[in-house]
Amino acid sequence: MRLLKIIAEWLDKRVKLGADLRETMEHPIPRRSASWWYIFGSAALVLFGLQVVTGILLALIYVPTAGQAWNSLQALDHSVWLGWFLRAMHGWGADFMVAVVLIHMTQVFLFGAHKYPRELTWMAGVFLLLFTLGMAFTGQVLRFDQDAYWGLGIGASIAGRVPGMGAAMVHLMLGGPIIAGATLTRFFTLHVFVLPALLGGFIGLHLLLVLKLGINDWPMPGRLVRRDTYLREYEEEIHRDGVPFVPYAIWKDMLFAAAILIAVAGCAIVFGPFGPGGFPDPTIIQASPRPDFFFLWLFALLALLPPQMETVMLLAAPVVVIGAMLLLPFIAGEGEKNWRRRPVAVLSLLIIAVSLAALTEMAQVAPWSPDMNAWSGDPIPHSELEARSPLELQGALVFQEKQCRNCHALGQVGGQRGPALDSVATRLTQDQIIRQVLQGGGNMPAYGKNLSPAEVTALVAYLETLHPSAQAPAQDASRKEAEDAAKDRPGQSP
Repeated sequence: MRLLKIIAEWLDKRVKLGADLRETMEHPIPRRSASWWYIFGSAALVLFGLQVVTGILLALIYVPTAGQAWNSLQALDHSVWLGWFLRAMHGWGADFMVAVVLIHMTQVFLFGAHKYPRELTWMAGVFLLLFTLGMAFTGQVLRFDQDAYWGLGIGASIAGRVPGMGAAMVHLMLGGPIIAGATLTRFFTLHVFVLPALLGGFIGLHLLLVLKLGINDWPMPGRLVRRDTYLREYEEEIHRDGVPFVPYAIWKDMLFAAAILIAVAGCAIVFGPFGPGGFPDPTIIQASPRPDFFFLWLFALLALLPPQMETVMLLAAPVVVIGAMLLLPFIAGEGEKNWRRRPVAVLSLLIIAVSLAALTEMAQVAPWSPDMNAWSGDPIPHSELEARSPLELQGALVFQEKQCRNCHALGQVGGQRGPALDSVATRLTQDQIIRQVLQGGGNMPAYGKNLSPAEVTALVAYLETLHPSAQAPAQDASRKEAEDAAKDRPGQSP
């Protein structure tokens, strides 16, 4: 102890942090706020620290390339000593962190801690929740298995629907028009550098605001928040019945944080790491990919919404929800804090909780985007094979082998997720069909890396024959104009 004291004094003379640390540790809080209800914020901070430590250790082995990501996780699970445990701690730590942050936000809302003068504290918490969810999603992508691949496809589909900026956002998200190595590199950068930096910065801001404004007082029934009197009443309570954060409150925080870490380790040992599932391959649609637990409700919502409502809900709902959360302290910044006297707030929270729970349960049976009831083993209708050239018949074979009808109907047989292909040649030119097959778009994944050039040529040749007999296939107007102009030039062939 004497040696530690000497070292501490030596450091304090050079960095001058001793007074600031003492002030932080001894800052007064309302006695009733030193409660078990006020422990979730510190637990989230400890879990963030766990994610940073385990993430650094995982990054020593993980290879963020499309060809090696899946294999490096297999090596961690089976070849590196305790690699599976490290992955499991990181995965379960992420789930616990999301859960604790959600509980903390719920507790803050119920206890009225978003009201004056803590508006910025609440807003910083909203961004921390969003960044935490972003960390969870990007972490799932880094597994780069079937779940990750199709999840990226859905994410790109959502981004592509933004008016005016959809294509640019998809390129920004994927690093190109298809899911490939550049995609994984971008999500690795987000997960390892960008989001942790944002989380760390907003955590610092959040803690600074808590220290400057004080921990929220216990929501006494009948004690109203008024902008002209609240600060004076809070200071009087601190002076009358305040206690230092250390030791009155910190022991509860430390005990709960220790229990959370033990629970994470227990889940890691008993249940093991998450995935990776099957190797990512867009041609293997017999898989039934599902996102991680906290995104199951979104999966169910996308699967069950009528197609005509998808774009509106996907683009409008997040803006409305996030905007409402950020504006909440300005709309309801005064008045009653106690949850028993705020029935509208409690009812709203219950509706949200029940809705999310119901959607999460429904996600277990919600249909996956490819309609798995559309059995692609049924033969292509004979009418769609008559008078085809050998190349076009080879394309029909590719069409059958790649199970395109799990998503697309042909001859009124097949999936409903994608458009029917009976007249696809009247809607898309040859170049557009090639681009759609190679790069994907909408709900369709890119098949550029899963088809050989010969298969693409044959498939496109067959798709160009799919049009009503009385209707000509679509043509590129600029190309046709150039060909006509070439015909009109004397002595030149088209």
